[in-house]
Amino acid sequence: MTDGANILEVKGLNKYFGPTHANVDIDFTIKRGEIKGLIGENGSGKSTLISQIAGIYRYDSGSMTLNGEPYAPHSPKDANREKIAMVMQELGVVGTLPAGVNVFLGRTQQFTKAGFVNLKEVYAAAEKIFTQWDLPMPPLHQLAEGMMVETRKMIELARALSIDPDLLLLDEITQSLSMNNRDRLYGLIGKLKGMGRSVLVITHDVDELIEITDTITVLRDGAVVGEADSRRTTADEIKRMMVGRSMSGEYYREDQAPDYREKVMLTVRDMAVPGEIEDVSFELHEGEILGFCGLSDSGIHSVGKAVYGLSRLSSGSVRMEYADKDVKTAEQALATGAAYVPKDRDSEALMIHASVLDNICLPSVEELEGKVMYLAPGKLRALTNEMVEKFSVRTTGVHQTMDALSGGNKQKINLGRWLAKDLKLLILDCPTRGVDVGVKAYIYSLMKEAKKNGIATLLISDELTEVLGMADRLMVMKDGRITKVIRRDENFTEQSVIGAMI
Repeated sequence: MTDGANILEVKGLNKYFGPTHANVDIDFTIKRGEIKGLIGENGSGKSTLISQIAGIYRYDSGSMTLNGEPYAPHSPKDANREKIAMVMQELGVVGTLPAGVNVFLGRTQQFTKAGFVNLKEVYAAAEKIFTQWDLPMPPLHQLAEGMMVETRKMIELARALSIDPDLLLLDEITQSLSMNNRDRLYGLIGKLKGMGRSVLVITHDVDELIEITDTITVLRDGAVVGEADSRRTTADEIKRMMVGRSMSGEYYREDQAPDYREKVMLTVRDMAVPGEIEDVSFELHEGEILGFCGLSDSGIHSVGKAVYGLSRLSSGSVRMEYADKDVKTAEQALATGAAYVPKDRDSEALMIHASVLDNICLPSVEELEGKVMYLAPGKLRALTNEMVEKFSVRTTGVHQTMDALSGGNKQKINLGRWLAKDLKLLILDCPTRGVDVGVKAYIYSLMKEAKKNGIATLLISDELTEVLGMADRLMVMKDGRITKVIRRDENFTEQSVIGAMI
């Protein structure tokens, strides 16, 4: 229950990035013990607003008060001193440091004596945080580099909780998590509320936001356009406020039966990656969407990497039947007309500090080569402009850097640049992570079009509704193995899948 007093009040907040007015006269409050939701389309200003509260950006005008006192943090350290912590949308761990050290990143001086950090004390303190808040414990001595997105997110969450925050800011964390760890997070949010602490949650999952929050603030084009009581609103009402109109049309497939061609495009036999997956076998057909789902330690994300040659197999084989070739490396997979869109787009897919043009053109370099392997600038610009227009990417120009784009526009480029090629096989790992309802619907329409064109799609997702909505068949995994295969029919339900996952 909230006590009625405001912990944070924002009045007339404005933020500019050059000519872009990212936040426009923002007014809103968070009460003590309140779970506040913040939602809007990609580019609506959510992350900018929450970043100002966390001290990452400074606001240009307006004011904030915290517990009735003026609040104008110059850095995240300032915010931490005021008991405000944030888990960012993009990954915020240092890969070259151990997981335990990342929990106290920037605050290891408390474990320092005579200029030396006592790592034993660091790891003991980190273990205490994970245990206290019932978070899954990563190997604390191991470097964070190479850990799964989900594991790194839990490290960031532990770091935020290590300051014992009165206000916790969560920017798109839930879509990085599998079902069991989402349940853990929901329990944590409830625990904080019971302690009289406040949480500000950003997520594009409207149903989830309504379920876990007390109130919801809706942003559009940088401004607040609506407030809602979570107990008295509906998903349709929130979506209408987000986009300024009623949303119609079907996200997912409307057919209720498998629909693909007989031709086998991919054959995987007895595939194993030590410590991740074993004895994984399946076939993927022309025009089929084959889904993979499971809990956090099930191995589904390892399947995509292994099929594309990004992990070394200890046994088994991957054969691209359409090219009559066994594939062991990503270079070989690419040469056959296969594409891989990973879950962690910023670290594993996109050149985040390079331009829109460079990112779109990279997979098509061979097709764009002219005489003596010369890349003609005109061809590069033409392809980029065509893709930007086709996929409705919001950008100031082809030379804008990727890190200046919203998550939805990044993902449009991440997926669209592959669909510019003549593909035979498409591997998608959580393709709608961190995108709004409009972009999500658009990505599903691209998947339907790819299916119609005969492209074989491997869809790996932590979202049960996503795989149930789009897949012809569903491979349920547990402990690195396929435990059940479910076909698209009347028994294609969340209950049947969850029963096989647990």
